Amino acid sequence: MGGKAEADAAMKVGKWPAAAERHERGHQGERLAVRPSRHVNATRFEVGMDRNTLAKAPAGHVRSHTQLLHAATHPTHDLLDKAIMGHRPFADRERYGLFLRTQHGFHRDIDALYDDAGLAGLLPDLRGRRRLGLIERDLADLGVEPPAPDGDPAFLPGAAVDLPTALGWLYVAEGSNLGAAFLLKEAAKLGFSESFGARHLAGAPEGRGLHWRTFTTAFDAIPLDGDGEVRLIDGAVSGFARVLGFVDRQFRVPGQGRPSVSREDQRGEKHP
Repeated sequence: MGGKAEADAAMKVGKWPAAAERHERGHQGERLAVRPSRHVNATRFEVGMDRNTLAKAPAGHVRSHTQLLHAATHPTHDLLDKAIMGHRPFADRERYGLFLRTQHGFHRDIDALYDDAGLAGLLPDLRGRRRLGLIERDLADLGVEPPAPDGDPAFLPGAAVDLPTALGWLYVAEGSNLGAAFLLKEAAKLGFSESFGARHLAGAPEGRGLHWRTFTTAFDAIPLDGDGEVRLIDGAVSGFARVLGFVDRQFRVPGQGRPSVSREDQRGEKHP
């Protein structure tokens, strides 16, 4: 995908690049509410797991993992979308630096997954999809220090990985790559580009759309049983929750809580 078609797809994803399959056709009418896993310690969601929903697909209906996650993470994604854009991360260079620190926190959490041999055997060009190093270079361009670690990352180098949980986190990361087309345009208004300050927002050489479809084709082909689907969803929601925790930590003004959501945002209206 390239040119106008790629830009249109990116706009359909939304301003925060979290779940790129917003612009894909999902399984309509399903919504799963999921509690974050043990990895999430910075954010609480007022939702709970309805595991019975996993068995509610019509007889004979084949539901892909991406369709399942689209339905399951929609409320969480919306919460994150409103939270981060409410902080106006492209208003100036200082706020963009906070956005980079947010990105660094999440990608530090998942960086070890890109070296996992089991995952690499299932997902194409997994190592080439990592972005932590690019974010670190972007931070250096701005003269901004990475955030101090708040403990161990969610996934430790060399540690055993629960496959469905890891896939859920990678779903969040890969979706963000497609949605980053919009963010790259916003970063350009501040003087940043794919070679300075916004390297981690650059699209793949083959185009964001094809890069995403290559991932989801392999992703959806991985066999998971019912329990695996539950852990897949838990991983994705935990990934979104972790990003929201970093957003709160980086953008919150001391002594204040999370900014309130405007009435326009509550109605789902987008600001120019």
